[in-house]
Amino acid sequence: MWFFARDPVRDFPFELIPEPLEGGPPGPWALHRGRKKATGSTVSIFVYDVKPGAEDQTQVAKAAFKRLKTLRHPNILAYIDGLETEKCLHVVTEAVTPLGMYLKARVEAGDLKELEISWGLHQIVKALSFLVNDCSLIHNNVCMASVFVDRAGEWKLGGLDYMYSAQGNGEGPPRKGIPELEQYDPPELADSSGRVVKEKWSADMWRLGCLIWEVFNGPLPRAAALRNPGKIPKSLVPHYCELVGANPKVRPNPARFLQNCRAPGGFMSNRFVETNLFLEEIQIKEPTEKQKFFQELSKSLDSFPEDFCRHKVLPQLLTAFEFGSAGAVVLTPLFKVGKFLNAEEYQQKIIPVVVKMFSSTDRAMRIRLLQQMEQFIQYLDEPTVNTQIFPHVVHGFLDTNPAIREQTVKSMLLLAPKLNEANLNVELMKHFARLQAKDDQGPIRCNTTVCLGKIGSYLSASTRHRVLTSAFSRATKDPFAPSRVAGVLGFAATHNLYSMNDCAHKILPVLCSLTVDPEKSVRDQAFKAIRSFLSKLESVSEDPTQLAEVEKDVHAASSPGMGGAAASWAGWAVTGVSSLTSKLIRAHPTATPAETNVPQRPMPEGHWETQEEDKDTAEDNSAADRWDDEDWGSLEEAESVLAQQEDWSAGGQAGHAGQVSSRDHKSPESDWSSWEAEGSWDQGWQEQSSPERPPEGTRMASEYNWGVPEPNDKGDPFSSLSARPSAQPRPHSWGEDSWEGLETDSRQAKAELARKKREERRREMEAKRAEKKAAKGPMKLGARKLD
Repeated sequence: MWFFARDPVRDFPFELIPEPLEGGPPGPWALHRGRKKATGSTVSIFVYDVKPGAEDQTQVAKAAFKRLKTLRHPNILAYIDGLETEKCLHVVTEAVTPLGMYLKARVEAGDLKELEISWGLHQIVKALSFLVNDCSLIHNNVCMASVFVDRAGEWKLGGLDYMYSAQGNGEGPPRKGIPELEQYDPPELADSSGRVVKEKWSADMWRLGCLIWEVFNGPLPRAAALRNPGKIPKSLVPHYCELVGANPKVRPNPARFLQNCRAPGGFMSNRFVETNLFLEEIQIKEPTEKQKFFQELSKSLDSFPEDFCRHKVLPQLLTAFEFGSAGAVVLTPLFKVGKFLNAEEYQQKIIPVVVKMFSSTDRAMRIRLLQQMEQFIQYLDEPTVNTQIFPHVVHGFLDTNPAIREQTVKSMLLLAPKLNEANLNVELMKHFARLQAKDDQGPIRCNTTVCLGKIGSYLSASTRHRVLTSAFSRATKDPFAPSRVAGVLGFAATHNLYSMNDCAHKILPVLCSLTVDPEKSVRDQAFKAIRSFLSKLESVSEDPTQLAEVEKDVHAASSPGMGGAAASWAGWAVTGVSSLTSKLIRAHPTATPAETNVPQRPMPEGHWETQEEDKDTAEDNSAADRWDDEDWGSLEEAESVLAQQEDWSAGGQAGHAGQVSSRDHKSPESDWSSWEAEGSWDQGWQEQSSPERPPEGTRMASEYNWGVPEPNDKGDPFSSLSARPSAQPRPHSWGEDSWEGLETDSRQAKAELARKKREERRREMEAKRAEKKAAKGPMKLGARKLD
């Protein structure tokens, strides 16, 4: 039976790449890149080949192996594993690059900054302070070749081959025998008399001065070159001169050198060093300190090295969210750092955190997620959006905070392309219908219309046919002027989605009614849209063969490409209304176009208005002056509308406290009665049923003047021609049949019809009284006659 000896190198759990790295440490050690066989993670492997007749070097190499294995410090090269055989030594450390190679690559790329050099030198000095002051060890080999850089840009001190104890146990500095390393020895070592007075750290601090010179000026040609600081920054020159002084007694202790450089105005007194120091102690910081730190971190990330952000800041942000109480403040720096990641890294590190954040009940976190969705939406796949993101986002439609409702509406622009059939055509449309009908914030109703116009191309053909015409028609009757403009622009932006019959019978009648709108901006957009639709109809009339081409998108399946017209014609930027609702909340928490009840002046008994309530008392003509441009524009000016309305409302209430507002005349049976089943479009916004006739003596809504505005400075003749809907949006449905009444509303409530209904109601009341009298029977003896 044969037994084969096991090869320890083959059984070693790490595999090295044979070619050594350029710029590795001088001497017998060779630096290789390697990887762990089990996981494939990258490492660095230092290899020493035992050669006959080199026993001294072998003993030095074994001593370095032992030192590196036992010394643990964040600024000293981290030992992972090792292998010692008769033929070789393998030392596995974290993946690093020699400092010389790293600086050369950074200079060639033009990315090297003094900030990262200041932090790198801070780390090396801190490692020396640890060795000298805490371990009483002299490194004896500080130079460019003994410093390495990890993937985060952190500088690590290695090269422990010639380390010795500073306590004088009979050991002297080991002989190096390598000229490249001996040029860094201080001049006092050449004095063999022993009369030179020095400190235990003097030699290492001299070598630190040599390292600083090489970092800024390149390889050191000779010791005499140290007299010329060269490119060393002025803030560092005084401290550098202390290091390379001829008198070893005055060379500072590493701890004192750090203190001097960290003084105000010093080389190491900057935001980058302070950030790193805070991250090193973040686990023991108070929650308030962490909150302040993360809030200020975003401002500084642009000036920090990319590798540092990816490999040091990002893990701390993820840890702070996962195990700390940082909350929403980590979102801004998290997404800023996420820009440095590739798609695969983003999926692994950021997306799981984002998905978890969407389930949070913290409003601040939810609104920040919605505001910054554009930064991560491209990395979300459709199953994740539909099953883990959208179910949480839709809760924002029902939130009592208008700012969250607004951001939720705007986020649908980004989510719509990734939503499935049920979420897009059913669930989302249900919420849009409720917002457009019931939301008390005019800007949110307007934004809902804008958003619907931009995502219309993603809807199915049946949903488009059922929803778009009805929704935009409803928007044209909104009391908020920008909402009416949005309705007109919505028609124009989605003109390719309507049949010629719909254009002629449904859309043009609605647009024509807006040509006498009190707001000039609405009239202007209405005329533009009418001309566009008439031109389209005329071209088909002249050449009927164009009909198929013109209507090719009407019954087509949903397609992102069909939204090109909406994108170019409408051109609504999300940032254009990003702060609108929040401004309205801060400035006017209670006064909104849908809530303000304007006192009314009763009309003469014989005069019965046949028009609906006029909304002009709730809006200023200047509110939509910039809506004339062919885009959705910015809605910021709507704030002035509400401010003016609040003033009118306050004055009106003082002068007409006894008057009755429009909301007082809605019967309870008809007030939102159609919204008993909100889960269905077909039951959502049905036309209101005829209200039950009020008791005799109750004044009808048409008997009042609903706040027709005074003529403006320009004497607009249209101001008195058209009346707008009430300030309270009326509920309707986007079902197949429920919005037909809105599109073809003939306004048939004429004065004669109102008079007949009033007389009929009076007769019914008299008949009921007669029946009650008959039911009472003969009066009992002693009873008092009440009639």
